Amino acid sequence: MTPIPCGGVGLELGKEKFHKSQHWGFCNNVAMLVGEDKPGIGGEPLPGQKLKPKYSVFPAGMGSDAPAWVAFDKQVLSFDAYVEEEVPDKNQELYRIRHCKIYFYLEDDTIQVIEPRVKNSGIVQGTIVRRHRIPLPPPNEDEYYTIHHFNINTEVIFYAQRYKITDCDQFTKNFLRKMGVRLNPPASCPDDPYTKERQKILDNMNPLRPYERVDTLKQFLEHDGHVLRFFCVWDDPESMFHDPRELVLHYYLSDDTIDMKEITPVNSGRDAVPLFLRRDKLPKYAPTGLYQPGTITARTVLNVFGNLVGNRGRYILDNRKTGAVHQEFYKDSDLKIGEVINVWGRKILLCDCDEFTKDYYRTKYGIEDFTPVPYKTLPPPKPEKTFPPYTGFGSEEDSLCSCKGLLPKPPQKDFKKFLEKDRNGLESNILRFLAKLVTDSPVDKDRKFIICYFLSDDTISVYEYTQRNSGILGGKFLERGRIKKPGQELFKSEPSEYFKAQDLFVGARVCFHGHNFLLVDADEYTINYMEKHANEFSVADTGFILKKLKDIAEPRSREIRQVFAATDPEHTKVIAYEPFRNLIVSITDGAFSEHEIMTIGRYYGVKEEYETDLHLLLAVAQEQLKKNSFENFGQLSAVFVYNDREKCGVLPYQMCRTICKSFKLPLADDLLEAVLTMFEDDNKQVEYKKFLDGLNWRENQIPAFQTIRLPLKNEDDWNGQPPSLPFKKIKYLPLLDDLFGKEE
Repeated sequence: MTPIPCGGVGLELGKEKFHKSQHWGFCNNVAMLVGEDKPGIGGEPLPGQKLKPKYSVFPAGMGSDAPAWVAFDKQVLSFDAYVEEEVPDKNQELYRIRHCKIYFYLEDDTIQVIEPRVKNSGIVQGTIVRRHRIPLPPPNEDEYYTIHHFNINTEVIFYAQRYKITDCDQFTKNFLRKMGVRLNPPASCPDDPYTKERQKILDNMNPLRPYERVDTLKQFLEHDGHVLRFFCVWDDPESMFHDPRELVLHYYLSDDTIDMKEITPVNSGRDAVPLFLRRDKLPKYAPTGLYQPGTITARTVLNVFGNLVGNRGRYILDNRKTGAVHQEFYKDSDLKIGEVINVWGRKILLCDCDEFTKDYYRTKYGIEDFTPVPYKTLPPPKPEKTFPPYTGFGSEEDSLCSCKGLLPKPPQKDFKKFLEKDRNGLESNILRFLAKLVTDSPVDKDRKFIICYFLSDDTISVYEYTQRNSGILGGKFLERGRIKKPGQELFKSEPSEYFKAQDLFVGARVCFHGHNFLLVDADEYTINYMEKHANEFSVADTGFILKKLKDIAEPRSREIRQVFAATDPEHTKVIAYEPFRNLIVSITDGAFSEHEIMTIGRYYGVKEEYETDLHLLLAVAQEQLKKNSFENFGQLSAVFVYNDREKCGVLPYQMCRTICKSFKLPLADDLLEAVLTMFEDDNKQVEYKKFLDGLNWRENQIPAFQTIRLPLKNEDDWNGQPPSLPFKKIKYLPLLDDLFGKEE
């Protein structure tokens, strides 16, 4: 058998198709573009030449410069059309009208045809033509459909199938108008004769057995999860003790069902059951009683012949429901506060409801009155728990814990307060006061004490100054611990009161185990801590003190202004602290404590500048470097010398601070800044060689410094003397303005 040269035939066919699509030809045996579509120079069309567009051509200057797949993404033109199809093999119909949708995708000129599915049509429906570019009918099969081929009341041919376009949506109309297309009026779509005839037959047919169907899906979807809740009471007359029983009624709006749950009190003697009434529709019973089983059915039938034809009966469905019993169930409209409902023979009183139920009835039925019905009996008074008095053994807290349970437990400490107020870095959280004994004994009159209050656990310790040739051994005077306030009964049930931080302030009198102390001074940390926490210490609250002073001094405002002016005869606008204190004492008649006067003085005082001792700063810095074992002074000096380009021995302050930070010099920021400031010259340049020599504790070690104890002012006469202050003068004019307003 001779083989067929298939490859040659395929090549010739491909070549012919290529020539037809690309319009190539031969002139003098030279391949070149020939035909009507041959462009001119530069690819521009020749005069009078009309090129066939391959894609939809939009007017120049319209829209953005983005490509079509970006500019027209998800934009589709929708056309309504129909196809008239012949049916040669059926006598019932000669032709068939099939409605369809034509979608034109603007991004790539693709077309899709979809026929909506019709129930029981017997025809395969859905996508008729899948999405792709559709060529024009012959003889223009080398071109494709574009947007310019579509209009209303026109016909298009897709693969020999003729589609009549009748209408389009509003977006398509607007788009075509903007493209300059003149839209034709919409055409009417003819009805399918066979479908119309079948619809007439279906309309004239009545079912022999009509089944009732109640659509509850909408109610379920709208109210799924929505539950009305009522609080009810059932006064059971047959119970032994005739006590009311509390119930909770839930009404489910999704299917109009009800369930009830009983609230069983503690130690009521009743068994706790899951539900008092299981979830179901609750019927409204007639006064005659319950219906017999089988009385209520979904469908009723009629016996046509009765007993006339032997014992055989003939039954048909009762469409009229002449013998049906219609049972009513409780709805949401039947549930109201104060109503009594019948729950299988039990009278239940609705007494109250929750907020969701109130909003539901307020919205749907316009009910505004939701006054609850009192149904709960007042609980019996709770017996007061009394504790036996303190026995004297151990602490009061320990004895109290042994009375609170069968298994004695140690008293719980406030660990949160301990962690917050424990020593943390430079924050000691210890309040220190200088005190003296309140006594007439000349021996004890000059004794001085330090009272330390520990904020972490509210304990107090007392130390006494050691004075030479006094005959009294100094040191620890009172062990650290909590101190009870005097004047309390020893053996009692209530816990005793202890001294708190608010009870200690300058000028306060306290009694520690029979020793009366007068607090005459406090250190700077204590005063600053009390001012920072002014909400806890009223004696350090400037606003509270000024309000208290204003209430006392406002009736004599003019007189007080004159007294302050007389104290300042030279009109310097400042006065010394001693006359200021005497004026406040005379104005308030001793109602202000020494700490309150000191708080006002600190607020309006003129602070004095003081010099920091360089020797003391270097000693503190060397001590910190020594504790952190920092000895890398050689490399630190080399870095300073390297950054000193001009070799002048000085560097800017900020550069020196940056170098120290890069070496992780173990010094606090404020201490480092203070030491650098000490070695600055007139041009704000730091002499880094002297700075490094001062910090080098290996070569230039400074002896350990001692705390300098300065004698207090007026130690010989304690009564009525002001404490030590960092200022000496007070600006009284701002004080008078804050008290009485600015004088005109």
